[in-house]
This record gives sequence, C-alpha cells and structure tokens, in this order.
Amino acid sequence: MKHGESLIEAGSFSAVELFRDLRSSQLRQIKEKSEVREYDAGHIFFRPGEEGEALFLLERGGVQTFRESGTKKLIIADLKPPAVFGEMACVGQHMYHCSAQATKASRIRYLSRANMDAVLREYPEVTRRLLDLVGERFLQVLLNLEERSFRPLIPRLAKLLLNNAEDNCIRDLTHKEIAERLHVYRESATSALGELRKAGIIAIERKCIRITDGARLERASRE
Repeated sequence: MKHGESLIEAGSFSAVELFRDLRSSQLRQIKEKSEVREYDAGHIFFRPGEEGEALFLLERGGVQTFRESGTKKLIIADLKPPAVFGEMACVGQHMYHCSAQATKASRIRYLSRANMDAVLREYPEVTRRLLDLVGERFLQVLLNLEERSFRPLIPRLAKLLLNNAEDNCIRDLTHKEIAERLHVYRESATSALGELRKAGIIAIERKCIRITDGARLERASRE
C-alpha cells in the first residue's frame, strides 16, 4: 500500500489538498459526515449533465474522468489516491461536466452534497481550496487542448511513454488507450508508435512497450 493510501485509510483527510491545514477535530467532524463504499473496476460514478449528488474521495484504486463524443473519448484525468473528484457537484449549477469511472477495484469515501454544503459554510478555507481545484482542473483541460492543437504527435507520445514507464516498460497500455490519452485516432497513435519502433527507440512486445533508447525518447519529447 502506498503511503498516501495508508494515510487516507487511517482516516486522515489532511492527506487531501482540499482539507489541508484543518485541525484534527475539524477533520473528525468531516469524516463523521462521510460514508465509504467499495466499487469494482468499470463502475460509473456519474455522467455529464447528471445532477451532482456528492463529492468523492478516492482512497484506494484508480478513477478516470473523461468525456465522450461519438466513438471518441477525451480523457481528462487519471486519478490516483488520494484524490478528489466530482467537485462540480459543489459549485455552480451542481451538475457533473464529465464521466467518472473506476479503472480498478476502488475504495471511495463520499460526502453528500448537503453535507458538503455544510462543510463549506463552516470552513471558508475549504471553499477557497475547492474553487482553486476547479480552476486548476479547468486550466489543465485548456492546456491539454492547446497541446493537442499545436504540438506534433511524436513529442506528445514520447512524453506519455516516459510518464508511464516503470523499469523502461509501459505495461498494459493498448494502442486504443494511448490514442484516447493523446486525443487522436487509434490509427494515428499506431503510426506514431511505429515510427518510434523503426527508429530503434522503443520495442513493442506483448502487453509491454519497452523503451530501448531512453535518451532519444527524452529528446523526442522536447521537440
């Protein structure tokens, strides 16, 4: 279990940026208002346009937020614990703007909107951090769209591979998933991978993309 996960499962909301700096007594009060549930991989927590019912806290597992247009999928974030999602339930029209799905078996703590509203009224510092979180995530979406529009595919692919590598191997990441993360068609992702393979920078193996020349891949990510 990762350090962040152990903190959360011990009941420490202070491991989450949103609740940072609150006193122990305040954190206990918030915890008492929350509930914990276990979800299987593939569970959909909400979809765009649905009325926001809760703020979710990922304690263990993984969650992906995304939007879909026809057969295309735009991944917004791959969340690892500790992380908050569903924050739009607490602001504006109280509607979710994206989908959220468990990517693996996950432990989720959640605060109902009514309980979260009470927390925001009682602790203004949490309100400020919540607005900061909404702003940061909106900015990240804009930056991702800008990168998609103006930056060539090979550097973005190289960066993705480097960020997901463990021991020079990217495991269990399909061409379809790579395309979704890069916001391109699968054929484009496959072609770009082929270019890196032909250049001797990567090797494509079963369930693994192996980095064979890390220095050149690093250079390619900066082009």
